[in-house]
Amino acid sequence: MTVTHPEVTRFFMTIPEAVQLILQAAGTGHGGEIFVLEMGHAVRIVDLARQMIRLSGFEPDEDVEIVFTGLAPGEKLHEELVSDGEEVAPTHHDRIRVLRLPERPPQHADAWLPMLEACVEAGHVANAVALLEKLVPIYRPSAALLTAAGGPPGCRLALPATRVA
Repeated sequence: MTVTHPEVTRFFMTIPEAVQLILQAAGTGHGGEIFVLEMGHAVRIVDLARQMIRLSGFEPDEDVEIVFTGLAPGEKLHEELVSDGEEVAPTHHDRIRVLRLPERPPQHADAWLPMLEACVEAGHVANAVALLEKLVPIYRPSAALLTAAGGPPGCRLALPATRVA
């Protein structure tokens, strides 16, 4: 059995549970909210793998070997439901919270999408990464992507100062 990393964790919930919470969140919303569902504690994937092996009647590491393959590029060790600078507020439902984002003017895709498309079509990875960093302040490109992007920071594009709402 393969697992990406011995410490990787993920959140799980059953499909019926998720559907119920999503439908209740949809009925709560007024439009444009981002809801965070209470999913309990994150589970270590290796623990889940060992439990599944035992439930199948085998012993982990004796009958079935667990092989660690490593995280894929950009894959996180632990999921983050809320990022730094974001906060959640309660709703009428104890398992549904609403995300409160910092005030930022909305960015219409017409203002940045043509620039991003041009960078991608021209193969200017450094410019595309710089644009994404400006659009999504919490975005942190991987070391592999930064190495692939190459080029001095001075050659990167700047996001227009005026944003279209």
